[in-house]
Amino acid sequence: MNHSNPVQGKGVLIDVTRCTGCGSCAAACRDAQGAGAERLSEKLRGDGLSGRRLSSVVSVGRGRHAKKQCLHCLTPGCVDACLVGALTRTPEGAVVYDADKCIGCRYCMLSCPVSIPRYEWDKRAPLMKKCDLCSGRLRQGLAPVCVGACPEKALSFGSREQLLMMARQRIAAQPGVYLSHIYGEKELGGTSVLYISDVPLEALGWPAIVGEQTMQSYTWPVMSKTPALGLGACGLLVGVNFIIRRRMKLQSLRAAAAAAPHPGADVGESEGDAR
Repeated sequence: MNHSNPVQGKGVLIDVTRCTGCGSCAAACRDAQGAGAERLSEKLRGDGLSGRRLSSVVSVGRGRHAKKQCLHCLTPGCVDACLVGALTRTPEGAVVYDADKCIGCRYCMLSCPVSIPRYEWDKRAPLMKKCDLCSGRLRQGLAPVCVGACPEKALSFGSREQLLMMARQRIAAQPGVYLSHIYGEKELGGTSVLYISDVPLEALGWPAIVGEQTMQSYTWPVMSKTPALGLGACGLLVGVNFIIRRRMKLQSLRAAAAAAPHPGADVGESEGDAR
C-alpha cells in the first residue's frame, strides 16, 4: 500500500441529520453478511457492534441517531498492525479481512482508534469481524446494501471525491443546519466513510475522533525499528545459547576426567599389594 498517496476509491456519506434510527441499514448489513439472529443482549451492549453485528445505529437522547461502522481509512492502522496480512485495503476503498490468514493475535483491535474490529468471543474457533463495505458489490460497481436500505436517504454512495463535493454543497446550502465540518475528510489521514452532522459525533456515542495524523505516523517510528530489534534479540539469544552450551560441555569434560582412574594411583596400589 502506498501510504503517501493512497487510492481514494469509493465511499459512503452519512448525513446524521436525516437518520431516524430505524435500523434498516444495520438489518440489511446483517442479512447480507449472513450473521443470523442476534441475542437481545447483543443489540443492547455498548455501541451495538459485535461479532454478529458489523454495523449499528447508536441512539443518544431523544431523536438523535448515528450509524456506526468501520470508517475504511485511506491508510488503515489495522492493516499495518496485522502480522500476517489478513487485512488489506482494496483499490475500491474497502478494508477487508481474510479469515484464512488470521492467527487471532487481535493486534488489529488494539490499533483501531475508534474500536471497530470485534472478536467472536462466544465461539470455539473465533474470528475477528468488521464491516467490509460490501467489497464484492464494490467490485461490481454497486453500492453497499445499507445505502439502498435507508428509507430516509441518509446514506449516499459514490467516489470519495463526489461525496466530499456533495457534503460541501449541503453544508453551504444549509449553514444553519450542519456543522461546517466533514468528519473523515482529514481525520486519521482521511476515511472512505464520511459524516456530516448538526452536532459533534462525540455527542452521538462516537469516541473522540483523533487528529489528522494517520495511525502510521504514531506507530511507524517504533515499527520501523522492529526488524533491527528482532535481529539483535536473535543474535543475543544465539550468543547466550553458545556460552551456555560451551559451559555445559566443559563441565561434562571435567566430570568425566574426575571420574576416570588415575594411572599413577593404579601403579602404587599394585606395588603395595605385591609387598
